[in-house]
Amino acid sequence: MVLASNTHSPDQLEILRWTVRLGVVTAEAVAQHGGWTLASARGRLIAAERAGLLRSRRVLAGKPALYTVTRAGLRASGLRGFEPCRISVANAPHAIECARVAAALELAYPDHSVMGERELRLQERESGKPLASACLGHGPGDAPLLHRPDIVLWPNGPHEQLPVAIEVELTIKAPARLLEICRAWARCRCIAGTLYLAAPEVQRPLARAIERAHADERIALVGLDALGAGDEHDPAAAGDCVPSDA
Repeated sequence: MVLASNTHSPDQLEILRWTVRLGVVTAEAVAQHGGWTLASARGRLIAAERAGLLRSRRVLAGKPALYTVTRAGLRASGLRGFEPCRISVANAPHAIECARVAAALELAYPDHSVMGERELRLQERESGKPLASACLGHGPGDAPLLHRPDIVLWPNGPHEQLPVAIEVELTIKAPARLLEICRAWARCRCIAGTLYLAAPEVQRPLARAIERAHADERIALVGLDALGAGDEHDPAAAGDCVPSDA
């Protein structure tokens, strides 16, 4: 749900709402998202922080500062159903990479909408059914145990096309857990397919899990650099990553 706001500029509202939906952003990701220079994006983020709308933290040496929305920023965004995101040393690397991937996907697929896990969770809660999540089984009361992707790529247009689930994989999961998730993605019929963007050390165990799950036709595995980074991003090169029926 979005409520109108006349207090802030359109650019500031766009940054706030994108931050709310993703949870965490960086200046580099905001620059790509808004089509601004990095210096301009940093200036806009600093201005929003000074206004009490965003909060920044640099939790990892040599890595970008992370921006999250404050409660004041959440109110100003007009979005409802979200809470401010918490940053830790443990989740910071994944948050940085998800923001980069989300911005790169927007550039590579302008005819699609990019949604983060937080927004997907909210929409699935409101709809009462999985929209782009894999079912791992059922819990108490026969409630589905869902595994949600980090990002969802939704096609825009008049035709009803299925979304693509995007997983950003930085660390090695236990083999049994990874196999369980791959099997769930292979069974999932509310998505066109799943794209794993994996760190080098994760690719081999992940490839084994995909093979054991017989999920080669439903899951694609590429390196984290497949979408490029910053100014080096090439939308044409990314076009082969996502299933063609997305």
